[in-house]
Amino acid sequence: MNLSPPAKIVRAFTLIELLVVIAIIAMLAALLLPALGRAKETARAGVCLSNLHQVGIALQIYVSENNNKMPAMRDFSTNLPPSDPQYLPPIDKRLAPQLGNTNVLRCPSDRSHIFETTGSSYGWNSLVNGQDAEHLRLFTYNFDSHQVHLVFDKEDFHRARGKDKSVNFLYADGHIKNLLEIAGPP
Repeated sequence: MNLSPPAKIVRAFTLIELLVVIAIIAMLAALLLPALGRAKETARAGVCLSNLHQVGIALQIYVSENNNKMPAMRDFSTNLPPSDPQYLPPIDKRLAPQLGNTNVLRCPSDRSHIFETTGSSYGWNSLVNGQDAEHLRLFTYNFDSHQVHLVFDKEDFHRARGKDKSVNFLYADGHIKNLLEIAGPP
């Protein structure tokens, strides 16, 4: 007579079952990765908008310190020496005292390393150089401050967020938009 306990049946996953589970996990990951990429870009774009806001504050300080005149600067550094009458400093040099830290001029979405090359991920609208901040004129036309962009992304850094949100603009009245709007005739 055998009094030993009955043998336990051990159930294990088959190779097919494991492969099916791995395939399902891979499909879920493939579905989630683009959403995670957009979420990361949205976060970087938020930092970029904050940077533009700080540049706007620096511009307000500059204007208040300089008899309500906009700064005269270029969007990039030139080979001209500062003693040359044609020389205009780039944004990172002109606004350095007001910004405190010029790393504010680096957009976290700047993958082309424009900041390292030019000193700023943002461009400057040189059409407003030296103008009275209260009465901006572009090509002999008067514009309200909410219509004139001053600083903008040099490239479409945020294209992952969509075509209409790929470039940020800081306007003269201090508001920030994702899209340059030029109103044509009705």
